[in-house]
Amino acid sequence: MSLPLTRIEISKDYLNFSAGHFTIFSATQRENLHGHNFQVRAAVTTSIGSDGLTFDYILLKKTLKRLCDELDERVLLPQHSPHLRLEQQPAQVIAHFATEHIPFLNRDVLLLPVRNVTIEELAALLLTRLQAHPDLIDRDIREIEVGVSSGLGQWAVSSWKLT
Repeated sequence: MSLPLTRIEISKDYLNFSAGHFTIFSATQRENLHGHNFQVRAAVTTSIGSDGLTFDYILLKKTLKRLCDELDERVLLPQHSPHLRLEQQPAQVIAHFATEHIPFLNRDVLLLPVRNVTIEELAALLLTRLQAHPDLIDRDIREIEVGVSSGLGQWAVSSWKLT
């Protein structure tokens, strides 16, 4: 007999990060450097055990909080942009875009394995990191959704489903 499934949704005020970024639109167009107070939410579909519990989803909340904390108070730069070249030096990272050379202190920058720093890419990145997190691997999770917001009413959601 298969166990019933349920969807656990986590949306807490503390699941957020403040970060600087600029979106790259083309080889010659980008936004000015600016920041957002990003919000993060997640939902998982999992089985309900014979004891009436799914799993201790405090693990999920703690994992999401750690993922947010890793991004907090940093300038986020994309490592895989076709229009941005990142040069790492001992004390700084220089972002080369078109004819611009934009220096950042190493301590202020976080290089991300994404093509662009957008909520779409951030949602996909957080989904990948959540899926691979060792605290959640053997929890019979069938589906995960991760949403990232850069402002009221503006969300990108990435999802994965066990097939």
